[in-house]
Amino acid sequence: MTRIAVVGGGISGLAAAYFLRDHDVTLIDGAAELGGKLRTSQIAGVPVDEGAEQLLVRRPEAVALAAELGLGDVLVNPVTSSASVWSRGALRPLPQRTLMGVPSSARSVSGVLAPAEVARVAIDHVLPGSAPVDDVSVAAYVGHRVGSAVVDRLVEPLLGGVYAGRAELLSLQATMPQLPRVDGSLIAAVRGAVPPPSGAPVFAAMPGGMSRLVGALENAVKARIVRGRLVRRIEPAEGGFRVVHGASNDEQVLPVEAVVLATPATATARLVADIVPAAVGDLAAIDYASVAIVTLAFAAADWRDVGGSGYLVPALPGRPVKAVTFSSAKWPHLAGDVTIVRASIGRYGDVTELQRDDDELVNAVRAELRSTLGILASPIDSRVTRWGGGLPQYAVGHLDRVRRIKAAIAAVPGLAVCGAAYGGLGVPACIGSAREAAALVVSRPDRA
Repeated sequence: MTRIAVVGGGISGLAAAYFLRDHDVTLIDGAAELGGKLRTSQIAGVPVDEGAEQLLVRRPEAVALAAELGLGDVLVNPVTSSASVWSRGALRPLPQRTLMGVPSSARSVSGVLAPAEVARVAIDHVLPGSAPVDDVSVAAYVGHRVGSAVVDRLVEPLLGGVYAGRAELLSLQATMPQLPRVDGSLIAAVRGAVPPPSGAPVFAAMPGGMSRLVGALENAVKARIVRGRLVRRIEPAEGGFRVVHGASNDEQVLPVEAVVLATPATATARLVADIVPAAVGDLAAIDYASVAIVTLAFAAADWRDVGGSGYLVPALPGRPVKAVTFSSAKWPHLAGDVTIVRASIGRYGDVTELQRDDDELVNAVRAELRSTLGILASPIDSRVTRWGGGLPQYAVGHLDRVRRIKAAIAAVPGLAVCGAAYGGLGVPACIGSAREAAALVVSRPDRA
């Protein structure tokens, strides 16, 4: 058995501790509760997720882990997957068979875009050019091939929903890794990359909230769990590391042979400064966006069914809300006498809206629902959850940056990193990252 410290108690750290359960593991987290952005609380008596609310089924890691933990049978799929986007003064159905908003045909964006803009999309078929060799921004490449309207009205809203990021800053390679790098038509490349319709669900949720997954992991990790103590530094030591945690007047030292850092990149940069200085610059360069999730509960009788699972809003002046989810229409376990609606506020670089107090954010969402959907009723309950620095930004050059970070850290036996900053923001990607880190620290070449 190897003595291992896992720093960070979000889904990545918990999963890493679970994959290392045959070893002597101590999990340390600065918060009082584990789970990070997987957190559930009640609103109007209904347990509703405050952060991540669904699992991507096409990536197997989360569904497989849930099954291992005895939760596979409780997963449910959406009642509806149709969604809309605000475009040209109205809600319009999101086109089918797109890749992060990039269409697979010009005809599919008719309605969302004006006729002249649809004609600009079709020029992609005859527009000369080669696929970029180096990384570029999503806006630069997509805008060049199919026009700025696709970027502004489709790609930007989707990137805003996933990354809270901006198309002119986000990496094409990192945010659209499934896009083939081919010369010529981008539309043709998307058509080849998008899987054929299968009817299989794309997402799944957990009745009772994602905190059930957190609780099941916590029960299964077989680790000593230290809550409410921030890790201050990690020092090299003979045979491993010294993990120093706690307040400056209450420092404790944990000697270990290996460390998994499941912390945000900015915190990781601070912690590895003495052991992997070569990684600090790249870690510190990964920036983060803050978001707020505003959840409203309405009496079901006061809500009219507007169809679909929700809608996206492009970055428009005077429109702070970037996405609205009709949770009670989307998920079967949330249907009932209370209608739950979740709205997201916050884009990278725009902190003004998030400086408003909770009541102002609730009123902003109510104004959005009133102007877009005609919902005049007052909610019977509300909740505002703020995720400061919650979403890493995959800026241009992100994949090269991550490769340099991992190479520098791999040169230090017994050290590994995992989490949303490196290989994907979703829960399955974080679990996959945790499995990779766990395997790395127990395959130390100096212990072979």
